[in-house]
Amino acid sequence: MHRIERIGGDRKPRIAVVTPLFPTREQPNIGQAIYCTVLGLKHWAELRVFSPLPRYPNRLGPTGVLYVRKDLSHRPPEVDTEYFEYPVLPRVSRPFNGYVCAWLLTPRLREWKPDMILAYWLYPEGFAAVLAGRRLGVPVVVGSRGSDLRRIRDRATAYFTRRTLREASGVLTVSEDLRQHALQMGVPGDRVKTILNGCDGDVFKLSDKAAARAERGIAAEARLVLYVGRLDQGKGLEELLGAAERLRDMKDLLFVCVGEGVLDGALRKRAAEAGLGGRVLFPGSVSRSDVAEWMAACDVFCLPSHSEGCPNAVLEALACGRPVVATAVGGIPEVVNERCGILVPAADTERLARALRDALHAPWDSQAIAQHFSRSWDDVAADTFDLCSGLLGLTRG
Repeated sequence: MHRIERIGGDRKPRIAVVTPLFPTREQPNIGQAIYCTVLGLKHWAELRVFSPLPRYPNRLGPTGVLYVRKDLSHRPPEVDTEYFEYPVLPRVSRPFNGYVCAWLLTPRLREWKPDMILAYWLYPEGFAAVLAGRRLGVPVVVGSRGSDLRRIRDRATAYFTRRTLREASGVLTVSEDLRQHALQMGVPGDRVKTILNGCDGDVFKLSDKAAARAERGIAAEARLVLYVGRLDQGKGLEELLGAAERLRDMKDLLFVCVGEGVLDGALRKRAAEAGLGGRVLFPGSVSRSDVAEWMAACDVFCLPSHSEGCPNAVLEALACGRPVVATAVGGIPEVVNERCGILVPAADTERLARALRDALHAPWDSQAIAQHFSRSWDDVAADTFDLCSGLLGLTRG
């Protein structure tokens, strides 16, 4: 582990982490990348997570995403965390959400007295963190996860995202693709750093396929294509079901879609109407250890998203030694090449089906794939702290 000189010679620096993406009782799998990074940062800093959560009026929740009111008393293991809500109205309050969030965030930060702020998600929470940091006189690093930079859908969000990026002390991105987006939005190159996500090698590793299938009740002769992620718009699940329809001739082919989201019912209905009910399974949201077992059981992992940052599921599938068929979007081409997978254009059902067929027949080297990407969350935390320590004037020994 790295060591740092303590601020004032007697204490670790205090870093406040601000993010709406953090595990909750209702959605324990959300924000795992940030949670794992925070656990690693605890080696060198005193951490507290402030998680602002939008509160929508009854029956006026956001469209296109699964909205559930959270238990604000929940505390994830090993991390000092405070959840709080800020009121929003769909679309109407969007230009003001950052200011409202800052109004509720600032007194909480002022009481805790951080030396700096690390915010994940650009608008509105990252903008709120920048406003709070200015009022408290501390540096703020903002981190983009993907769609907060690549899928900006309205002018107000675009304006405030640019302000967030330009006024922050530093910017982190999870892929070089996102870094280029930040540069295009006017951020100086010396203030933007790419830090790829990591993977928990204790959970996601090369494991026996036959044992995993026996545990899941999957036939040994089946050819299994696995998807893990949100069942939402933009994840390419319509194309995935379209590919399943085109591959009907492969009688032993099975598709498994792990996750939850607003498209759950529609996807199940489409699969049933297409006569794929027994060939497309929807296990719902499962634990990380269950995800690892599904990855061990599969032949090919598929992520047909229209937009991504640096998707954890791809890294985890590679760590499990499974080839990846994915769209060439975001940071995916930075981690997937011909030795470990096949890349296809987004929203192209025919190309996706052909790639899946090719991948299922190719002689992949599972051992080599598992060694293709070896980056831990401690590596991510160390790289993140390097940027933070530079802003705080600390040195490492």
